[in-house]
Amino acid sequence: MRMEAATLPGSPERPNEDWVAAALPALGAGGTVVVLDGVTPPAGEDGCVHGVPWFTARLGGALTELSASRRDLKLAGILSLAIRRTADAHRNTCDLSHVRTPQATVAMARWDEEVVEHLVLSDAALLLAAPDGSVRAVLDDRLDRVPAETRRSLAATDRLRNVEGGFFTAAADPSVAARAVTGTSPRRAVRAVAALSDGATRWVELFGAGDWSDLCAVLDREGPHGLLRRVRALETADRTAGGTHRWKVHDDATAAYAVLSEGPVRLRGA
Repeated sequence: MRMEAATLPGSPERPNEDWVAAALPALGAGGTVVVLDGVTPPAGEDGCVHGVPWFTARLGGALTELSASRRDLKLAGILSLAIRRTADAHRNTCDLSHVRTPQATVAMARWDEEVVEHLVLSDAALLLAAPDGSVRAVLDDRLDRVPAETRRSLAATDRLRNVEGGFFTAAADPSVAARAVTGTSPRRAVRAVAALSDGATRWVELFGAGDWSDLCAVLDREGPHGLLRRVRALETADRTAGGTHRWKVHDDATAAYAVLSEGPVRLRGA
């Protein structure tokens, strides 16, 4: 089993709001990987004295510990418990009812000898690579369904945040865990797992440099650091060329890659 992770801040002037962690049980029969992407709030009040990096560290730490130690709970139950634990840590100092209370997107996976579990909430991504080289992308597309003109309005976006008919993130309400995209796969059908923040998925979703299979091929050959270097190169070239993505040249970008079984695999080039 091989596990690698990398993260890059979007700007040296701002703290990285992503979180990544991986854990291997002592017996070596399974593991867990967690990637969070903190939601950067617009300038103004969000009701919290701590900030997004504090929140993602708390939530990410809870998810990592609980997913490794509570084998009796499904991933949705673990997310619910982790959100509750994190909310309790600042309930007495912060207004958790504020629509922009610190929140994050989530991509996580856990596996043992028999199954691979997955969970995705909001615009993070999880990729399940099979031994034959095919790749299944687990995505939560609810944010993508919100019209672009609506997302350009902060007030309109806030009205759709964590409500039915809108999109969901991990914030202060444990019940949001039931809205996550979840599932299981036989362990024998999964050769590798990749968890990505949307800063890393830009390689596919924003710049169209390849598809999900191509991205997994990059991870297999160059690792998470190689993928993030490619993303930064595309962002810089786009800015230099006066491209349409200049509104946010760089984003926090995080990738974790776990190879569950080494062996022959047919991966396409990228």
